[in-house]
Amino acid sequence: MLSGLVRVTMPAVHGDFFGIIEQMGGRSCLGEFELLVMLTILRLGEDAYGVPISREIEQRTGRSVTFGTVYATLERLQKKGFVRSNLGEATPERGGRAKRFFRVTSAGLRTVRETKRNLVRLWQGLPELEGGLA
Repeated sequence: MLSGLVRVTMPAVHGDFFGIIEQMGGRSCLGEFELLVMLTILRLGEDAYGVPISREIEQRTGRSVTFGTVYATLERLQKKGFVRSNLGEATPERGGRAKRFFRVTSAGLRTVRETKRNLVRLWQGLPELEGGLA
């Protein structure tokens, strides 16, 4: 049984594996669903809160989306600094509860643009993916 972490060096990659992982940690990237949520927030503008975000993703992608998944993703994006939120006014139709509205930060917008550039570069030159919708 190991009592602690074992540090492994990998000369084939010219350095320490864990050091490489630590360096990678400085850059945040977006997962597929995170990107969908970010794009939806941008599309909805000032009306971006949980319910419309979920509905918009479902309508545009055909995917079934739970509110829990959307809110967990929004919390993760907020921790990364890619979105900010603020509470709106309490409304009687929500039992006096306020809606939490989300907006993309400048760091989030940069990351969305970088993700698009990376995906386009990966997509280009693949004959299996060019031209068709399937």
